[in-house]
Amino acid sequence: MKLTNRNVVVVMGVAGTGKTTVGRLLADALEVPYAEADAFHPPANVAKMSAGTPLDDTDRAPWLDAIGAWAHSREGQGGVVSCSALKRSYRDRLRAAAPGIVFVHLTGDRELIARRMAERAGHFMPVALLDSQFATLEPLQPDEPGVTVSVAPGPQAVTGNALAALRTATLQNRPAAPAQAARGH
Repeated sequence: MKLTNRNVVVVMGVAGTGKTTVGRLLADALEVPYAEADAFHPPANVAKMSAGTPLDDTDRAPWLDAIGAWAHSREGQGGVVSCSALKRSYRDRLRAAAPGIVFVHLTGDRELIARRMAERAGHFMPVALLDSQFATLEPLQPDEPGVTVSVAPGPQAVTGNALAALRTATLQNRPAAPAQAARGH
């Protein structure tokens, strides 16, 4: 299967990789709606992160379910949503809700991402939590539907690289069970 504007794309990665910026640009390029994952967090999660406390799996469950419900509602119509989706189990949970999801994993080195986080204003996620994000991160695996893109060149180039990678990849969408999910390049 090749990417179409009917797919739901999850722009994933640690905080500060530009998920929101690239997500919006990708949605514009695909002419589909964009959803900001931060808007799906319950207030308790935002308060916890604002206080410098990392979320645990229990905290993330309702957030992931809300994102999954949005993605499910967009199946066959397309959409882009930003979501850290740091663990394989989180991505499996999203795919269980919306099996046609495709991931764009934004990657970069810690120094670059920390600098970008320090430069952004008005976001509840402090730079202090970046190390916990990297510690939690389980990179997109070859059997998962999606592509990995470096954030080093900046948002416009990253978006172009993501589109090119998605359009040339063979993306096989299967049930979310790890032994059955597939990703091709």
